Amino acid sequence: MAVGRLSDDPFGTAHIRQRVLDAWAGSPARFREDANAEEDLVLGGYRDRLLIELAQNAADASTAAGVPGHLRLSLDGDMLRAANVGAPLDADGVQGLATLRASAKQGSESVGRYGVGFAAVLAVSDEPSVVSCTGGVRFSATETRVAVAEIASLAGEVERRSTAARGSVPVLRLPFAVDATNDSPPEGFDTEVRLLLRHGAHYLVRSLLRDVDADILLGLPGLARLDIGDRTLRRSNDGPDVLLHDGDRIQRWRVSTESGQLPPEILADRPVEERERPQWTVTWAVPVEDGVPQPLTGRQVVHAPTLSDEPLSLPLRLIASYPLAPDRRHVAPGQVTDYLTGAAAGAFGELILGLAEDPALLALLPRATLAASELDAQLSAAIVAELRGLAWLPEATGDTQRAGADAPAVRIRPDRATALDPASEDLVAALADVLSGLLPTSWARRAHAPVLAAVGVRRMDLAALVELLSTVERPAQWWAALYAGLEHTGSLDDRDALSAIPVPLADGRTAYGARGLLIAEHDLGAADLAALGLRMVHPDALANDMARHFLQRLGANPATANGILSSSAVRAAVEASYEEDNPEPIARAVLTLVRAARVTFVTHPWLADLALPDSSGEWTLASELVLPGSLLESILEDGCLGLVAADFVTTYGVEPLVAVGALQTFAVLRTDSAELGEGEHDLDDEHRWYDAVFDRLPPRDTPPILTGLVAVRDLDLVRPDRWEAALHLLSAMPPDVFADAVVTVSAGAAIAVPSYTRWWLSTHPVLDGRRPDRLRHPRAEELDGLFDVAGATPDILRLVRCQSSIDEVLAEPGSALTLLVRLGQPDRTVRPDVLTDIYPRLAAALDGIDVDPPQRIRVAPDLTVDRDDAVVLDAPFLLPLLDRTPVPAAGSAAAAAVADLLDLPLATEIVTARVASTPASTTDWTAVPGAWLAARRLGIGSVSGLVATHDPLLVTGEQTVAWWPDGNTDHVDAKAGPAALGRALAWRYDRWPLRAALAEALGYPEDVDRLQAEDGVG
Repeated sequence: MAVGRLSDDPFGTAHIRQRVLDAWAGSPARFREDANAEEDLVLGGYRDRLLIELAQNAADASTAAGVPGHLRLSLDGDMLRAANVGAPLDADGVQGLATLRASAKQGSESVGRYGVGFAAVLAVSDEPSVVSCTGGVRFSATETRVAVAEIASLAGEVERRSTAARGSVPVLRLPFAVDATNDSPPEGFDTEVRLLLRHGAHYLVRSLLRDVDADILLGLPGLARLDIGDRTLRRSNDGPDVLLHDGDRIQRWRVSTESGQLPPEILADRPVEERERPQWTVTWAVPVEDGVPQPLTGRQVVHAPTLSDEPLSLPLRLIASYPLAPDRRHVAPGQVTDYLTGAAAGAFGELILGLAEDPALLALLPRATLAASELDAQLSAAIVAELRGLAWLPEATGDTQRAGADAPAVRIRPDRATALDPASEDLVAALADVLSGLLPTSWARRAHAPVLAAVGVRRMDLAALVELLSTVERPAQWWAALYAGLEHTGSLDDRDALSAIPVPLADGRTAYGARGLLIAEHDLGAADLAALGLRMVHPDALANDMARHFLQRLGANPATANGILSSSAVRAAVEASYEEDNPEPIARAVLTLVRAARVTFVTHPWLADLALPDSSGEWTLASELVLPGSLLESILEDGCLGLVAADFVTTYGVEPLVAVGALQTFAVLRTDSAELGEGEHDLDDEHRWYDAVFDRLPPRDTPPILTGLVAVRDLDLVRPDRWEAALHLLSAMPPDVFADAVVTVSAGAAIAVPSYTRWWLSTHPVLDGRRPDRLRHPRAEELDGLFDVAGATPDILRLVRCQSSIDEVLAEPGSALTLLVRLGQPDRTVRPDVLTDIYPRLAAALDGIDVDPPQRIRVAPDLTVDRDDAVVLDAPFLLPLLDRTPVPAAGSAAAAAVADLLDLPLATEIVTARVASTPASTTDWTAVPGAWLAARRLGIGSVSGLVATHDPLLVTGEQTVAWWPDGNTDHVDAKAGPAALGRALAWRYDRWPLRAALAEALGYPEDVDRLQAEDGVG
């Protein structure tokens, strides 16, 4: 600003000094008051406000001039310079500088209070000056002390105060003129404050300059630029935002400002100068990035409008024209403060409404914690009250949450908002159309709970949510989204709260609680399984893996096909399916499970009770239906069993139908152990098989136990001309079908008996129209001549019971009777070794059985005789006297039994004779040569009795015989030789099979040593 020649004292500083000195001289107490007041400001309210007060004065000067403010701070040796543009210094300003608490800015919109804040310069300088384009003024502690020293009445006071650490006089009360013609502001500036630093102040000044931040400009709207050394701080406006530049770094602040004039009635208790300045302003400011607030960190204080000591618990900047207490550090209580606090709450609400809809703004809100101060408590309460009445919270919408869109949500008041606890985006999305006023997930987090609670947001926990859900009706897909949302919250920490959560079931019902429900595998049609009476979760409620996982963790069980088939409910449904009016849903559900599980009725026998449709549309047990087109169908008599409906075969395939018991081959009956003969199993000739088994068992004290019954059914339904194919089909069946059954008798003894299947096949004409038990096995050579050989393959012979030995024939009474008949058939032959004892063995096998005696009797391998011409030889010495052909009976021990079996007389019954000749000699048996060796072969010490020798030996009727027993005497023919002696001795000691050995011992006494040696061999 151009200036002309100024007077030496344009602002009348000499007059001001004189007036002040006169006042002090007239009233030393006034001197003390001014000194104390200045000292209070320097040491108290403005002890660290130097730079902010300089900036504030610069801002006021630019505002007064209507130009953008510019302040330059520089440290030049011992001189701190503060140059600014704007309104220059004038007389009123000088008066304000030299008058405490009497600002020259009445009625202005200035930030500072000129003449009060300037006292801050005394913290670093005793020689401050202000040079402006209109003139200058300076202050000096030294010159003030000299001027005061000339006043006698103040000498004592000055002396007393001189001991103080800083000066002894009020420096700013006595201004001195500066010659502006020789000392003007720097070029481009209108005013410069110059502070000659006192000793020791350099460190403080450097520290203050270093710590200046760009946010100092927030409270100085008139100051657009601040230069500090080589730093340049600038302020600019961008819509609702203030941009603070610190070199290349830019920080954006969102600002909300309210201003106006205070009502006169609330200014009544304020000082006159404040009443003359009713303008007020309130500003909230917070850094933002993309509209999202970035809460401040560290300790915050109220700026009123400059820095105060009033703590602020909110993490943002509050700049308000609060009235200050005399210490200039705290806000003065009263109506004005209350008014401005209410205005600050309104501005805060506007700030919140203007910020991005991001939960970060919740960090700006008051918390229900101990307030930092009384003013802080009042501000927090006012802000909470303001926010309670504003619609500033975003309402979640399902579409927005699901799509992740950035479209703005509807804003709602806190009293209409609900925060889920816990919450997830999926959960909120699912509930958005059920629960109005729902906050987005990011807003409902537990960390925000204290803030939301303070403004009145209702918080809904899991228990309350589950109670609400019990009244909700939604499609199953909606529930899947809900479960996924709950799973994302990690809410299973509170299982009790979720224990009654609704779960839609496949049958249309709703379960309350997941425990015990069944979750079908992905490849199962769960909707079809509802017919089984299972509590199956609706498949649409399992539309995502998170929903499935959630329900499983709440106690729902993964329902594999195997697991479902193991359920008692499924078994009950299957067993009752035949009685159902419409068994089709059950049939389809079970077939679906069986196909997936790959199980069969072998492990799940009850599957065979499943009702299936037949070709006529009737429903029949699966075990009684045949698969159409199968080999079994061609084997069985027409119409004896139904055929599975063709559409079921097409839909499910052969394998599942066979698995539930539909017949592709013969059906197999399997039962547990039970008392032999107990129970009816609908098997052909079942009781005949029981009788055959009983016939094989020994006498017993307790009922025999059959250890499980395994039997092929429906053998009686095979067409007679299809047995070859039937046997081949049977040959592919499990081996246990044909394995011997086991019967447990007394004392735990186990006896193997032919299985039902093998017995039935053996006793029916299945091999070319002949019964296998009437044929012999090709390897059974001892049956050659008695049974025809079975002309079947080994695979077939494994199934049936062809006769393989005499013992096997005799083991079963029916076969033994057959053998008895065949022995008498003239066209058959018998091996000699078999004929030797065949009749005694038959007699033993058929003992106790009522037998019709055969008409013809086998007496030689290739000879039979009429029964009237046969006799059972029970005494071999009678053989020469018989007129009938003797039956081989293997000695007298079996003779009676054979006679009973064949209904024949014994030889002793039809021959009566006695010895008729006189012995030539009689001797003891012991005297017979070789008798001692014979005794040894009999296993006795010595033989006894007498031997009578005849020549010849005659019996009644003059019949000649070789030997004849008679009590203690054995009669022998002299010409019969050792053979007669051997027979007589063998008969005496009932050792008939040893007759040849005894004859040898008695016939070769001279070879006794050789015979004895031979006896020792083996």
